[in-house]
Amino acid sequence: MTSSVILQSWTTEQVAASLPKRQPSSHKGSYGTALLVAGTKEMPGAALLAALGTTRSGVGKLVIATEAEVVAMIVSQLPEATYVQNGLQQIAEKKTPIDSYRAIAIGPGTNPDALTENAVSTLLDSHVPVILDAGALSKRTYVKRHSPVILTPHPAEFSHITGVDVNELQKNRAFYAVIWAKKMGVTIVLKGQNTITAFPDGEVWSNSTGNSALAKGGTGDTLTGMLLGMLCCHADWKHAVLNAVYLHGACADEWVKTRSPHTLLAHELTVLLPELWFQLEKSE
Repeated sequence: MTSSVILQSWTTEQVAASLPKRQPSSHKGSYGTALLVAGTKEMPGAALLAALGTTRSGVGKLVIATEAEVVAMIVSQLPEATYVQNGLQQIAEKKTPIDSYRAIAIGPGTNPDALTENAVSTLLDSHVPVILDAGALSKRTYVKRHSPVILTPHPAEFSHITGVDVNELQKNRAFYAVIWAKKMGVTIVLKGQNTITAFPDGEVWSNSTGNSALAKGGTGDTLTGMLLGMLCCHADWKHAVLNAVYLHGACADEWVKTRSPHTLLAHELTVLLPELWFQLEKSE
């Protein structure tokens, strides 16, 4: 199948020009509160990695909905966050108000089961931008809503939710990403070499940053967190998505300037982010 899409590349100059400005009179409310639904007692680290990505990416405040065992593990490493215990169940049963959040992400470290599916349904009924990752990615239809829905699959997950064969997908990533983004009415961030971001209006972008250092568990959780944080502080949600993808890859590029790509740990991406963001701000 031949691609007929117009594939654009999101540039360093576009990132620098579209990063949000932090006003001197601003306060934490200016940058919103994000909700991260992530982690189980078997996969607590996914919640922490996503939370680190969120808190480093401009959000005013972060609430983490997770299991009690995960709270005990995270709180000493991320005292800035607040928590909703048994959060997945609370959301699935509609016991937690969600329309006050500026953006929501669900899926890192969660199981692809009925409880997660019920929580996703609740979140999609809201008026808030929603990011779906990992355990929250499943084959479903999406009703039209005013706020964006952003899916962050790797190729195997994309194949699972669309039925497109992985080998066929990899031959024409941009084509399939934009076809399914339009078909489902969602934004798709198709992870991999030159990550593809396809918007439901037919816009499709290739990312120029990133390398094989990202081929390691936990880096996708970090990206989900960065997307969540940037949705909260950018005025244009499309810029938030493209900038998060760019900066995520740029952190990996910074790593391999002096270190082997074999050695990167996912949490080190957010250690590198502040300096890279600062450099882009100076270049504008």
